[in-house]
Amino acid sequence: MTPNAQCIGVNDSLSIAAEKMRELDVGALPICGEDGRLKGILTDRDIVVKAIATGLDPETTNAGRLADGVPVMATADEDIERVLALMREHRIRRVPVLEGHRLVGIISQADIARHLAPSTTGETVGVISR
Repeated sequence: MTPNAQCIGVNDSLSIAAEKMRELDVGALPICGEDGRLKGILTDRDIVVKAIATGLDPETTNAGRLADGVPVMATADEDIERVLALMREHRIRRVPVLEGHRLVGIISQADIARHLAPSTTGETVGVISR
């Protein structure tokens, strides 16, 4: 897990989100509500494809507008096999990790590649990328 994940606020603009992604050198940020709870994940691709390419203004469009559905997440004490199953089932590259209702980190494909066997990494990435 990558600890200390930072959120983008649900009411923050996509421009602010993009600047934060650049600053942190990441391709995705969790979207957190004013209550501190996870509302979704915003990716750099979301900003380009769902916003800019459809004519939305990144200066005035807030991150919450792109928070679709219920986010897939794991708890801090979750078994890694369960997290891998979630990633494969939902074909997602990142899973936010919560302790209670507080975001404590993110498990990404890169984390899997750094910490698990190459065969596990290859299988997971293959399923996610279909």
